[in-house]
Amino acid sequence: MREIGDIVREFEHRRGEPFALATLVQTRGSSYRRPGARMLITHDGKTVGSLSGGCLEEEVVAQAREVLRTGQPALMEFDTRRRFGCNGALEILVERVSDSFLDTLAQHFHERRSCLITTRFAGECGSRVVSDADPLFDGEFRQLIEPAPQLLVIGEGPDSIALRAIAAALGWTVRSAETVADLEGPYDEWTAAVIKTHNYGRDFAALRTLLPLDLRYIGLMGPRARREQLLGDLLDTGIAAGPNLFAPAGLDLGGDSPESIALAIVSEIQAVFAGGSRQTLRDRKTPIHAPRSEPVTSPSVAWKPSAR
Repeated sequence: MREIGDIVREFEHRRGEPFALATLVQTRGSSYRRPGARMLITHDGKTVGSLSGGCLEEEVVAQAREVLRTGQPALMEFDTRRRFGCNGALEILVERVSDSFLDTLAQHFHERRSCLITTRFAGECGSRVVSDADPLFDGEFRQLIEPAPQLLVIGEGPDSIALRAIAAALGWTVRSAETVADLEGPYDEWTAAVIKTHNYGRDFAALRTLLPLDLRYIGLMGPRARREQLLGDLLDTGIAAGPNLFAPAGLDLGGDSPESIALAIVSEIQAVFAGGSRQTLRDRKTPIHAPRSEPVTSPSVAWKPSAR
């Protein structure tokens, strides 16, 4: 989630200033963003992050100024069916966020560690970092924040510039090297690698190093025949490829320009890490996002409705 990184950077850049944090805690029907979307508001009205497609932010900023003045949190409710045509409703908690919460969030972000955030929007409202053992109360939204993907780009070429640019736009960390020997860890479960040296020996060395690491995504550029030759030679060394190898890398989006190729590869990585179906939304028979009318069963997000 790019906005967490942007929020952390803004806090560290303006440390010591008061901040308001707006959190989308509950939705009904259709909504542009899902619960867990956050926006940081500074005392002079600058915003980092978003809560909608741009429909609500101005009103949230106005409310945030009042929250910063009084220190009292506010729960805002929007019926988007009547005002914006989105056929839904949502609730946003605006709070004066503590430095200690942002400090803890920043520490987890820089150390690439997951953290569990709870935002209570009934009773004693506010956000804090909790553990799995802490109970989930009524009127509380909870979300697991995971590190942004780390993309290893091994090898240079015209598409490398586009790969780095698109990944950076998503808030990913990008590390580039000519050969796998030029890279150093750590490699974690949020690491993806794209091998594109266009040299058989370097590709072989990269695969021999990365396949045993069990990364969630390893993309190899090049034709299928070359892939089969590489995998056969690797098997002779005792290394077998698993379902985490995507070769040739990328989704079939059409186009052969460096930018199109980069977009196809980043799209495939995004789908793997986010659990996307890679299906067109036009052909999907279920809602785009999981419905929020019931408690979410996903291990990463959960909320309980308030008793109001």
